Amino acid sequence: QVQLVESGGGLVQAGGSLRLSCAASGRTFSSYGMGWFRQAPGKERELVAVIRSGGSTYYIDSVKGRFTISRDNAKNTVYLQMNSLKPEDTAVYYCAQSRGTIATLVISNYGYWGQGTQVTVSS
Repeated sequence: QVQLVESGGGLVQAGGSLRLSCAASGRTFSSYGMGWFRQAPGKERELVAVIRSGGSTYYIDSVKGRFTISRDNAKNTVYLQMNSLKPEDTAVYYCAQSRGTIATLVISNYGYWGQGTQVTVSS
């Protein structure tokens, strides 16, 4: 049974930083892609960043240069370092693990989800 537990959210002023962590268990972590998603009130859940099993990464344009996704396979943990935060980054952030070993950019490809962590950026 796959379990994902996020931590690290909170309230921060615009321009500040936060680091989200997601600890995974239940499968061989290194074999699967991991993604960070977010959902703001009244909006659909959107992909933020992906890191594949081989380490390659993808970011949506709005976070490029500000956010960094990384993974520590020895700790079964994926991270999202968020710098230069903006009020529009306010959302509940979720980590997710791909169903199979090939991680795509399609949300339906991710079958396992954490409970979410709130990130609030004040102006």
